[in-house]
Amino acid sequence: HEMARLILIETSTALCSVALAENGKIIAYRESSEPKAHASLTAVFVDEVLREAGMNIHDCDGVCVSKGPGSYTGLRVGVSTAKGLCFGAGIPLLAVSTTEILARMAVLATESDKSINPEYAVAMLDARRMEVYAQSFRLTGDDANPYIAEGEVEAKIIDESAYSELTGKGPVIFIGDGAGKCEGTIKGESVIFRQCFPSAKAMAAEAEKAYTEKRFEDTAYFEPFYLKEFVATVSKKDPLHALSSK
Repeated sequence: HEMARLILIETSTALCSVALAENGKIIAYRESSEPKAHASLTAVFVDEVLREAGMNIHDCDGVCVSKGPGSYTGLRVGVSTAKGLCFGAGIPLLAVSTTEILARMAVLATESDKSINPEYAVAMLDARRMEVYAQSFRLTGDDANPYIAEGEVEAKIIDESAYSELTGKGPVIFIGDGAGKCEGTIKGESVIFRQCFPSAKAMAAEAEKAYTEKRFEDTAYFEPFYLKEFVATVSKKDPLHALSSK
């Protein structure tokens, strides 16, 4: 297994972060949560992490971008920066889901804090009011596959009964920038809330895996998934359906 050098870009929420990974380990990192940092700083951060490591883009094997769900503006900047780098250097584009990055962050949180030992993680991205975009994962304790998705990303309205089927099964960690607002609504014996932004720092293992498995994206046509794509809408192409739903 040759050593992959990958640029990691995470801009799906209010945090803009860029990392350089070598062989699945972070060797340089930059972040900012300044308003509008994404547009002005993403490319700057890429230059800075490369310079810090004494490399240029041609020393890299690929660029991995967080593909959402997340904010429209942030994801657009991250994806267009990644595409530009890939086109310019002739290297492959990789993408990992934002919810997987948060699942990895849940695993890292349990490794650094032995007092918590959740069996499930729910990755939560903040949407409007009491809505989140979320995906549930079972934490396995297995180094090779530390989490397994328990279903797709979905839009969820958070009320008292949300996730009661999980909280009844064992300890659950709710993690992401949508986790904080659920504290106080979701109750349970052993629920942990970790309000945080997904970070490029947590992308190394997933990016390395995607690279090793040659899961390359189409650099020309790749699109991230935005939060609003998860909202249930009535198809405009189907007038009968529109009438029957009134």
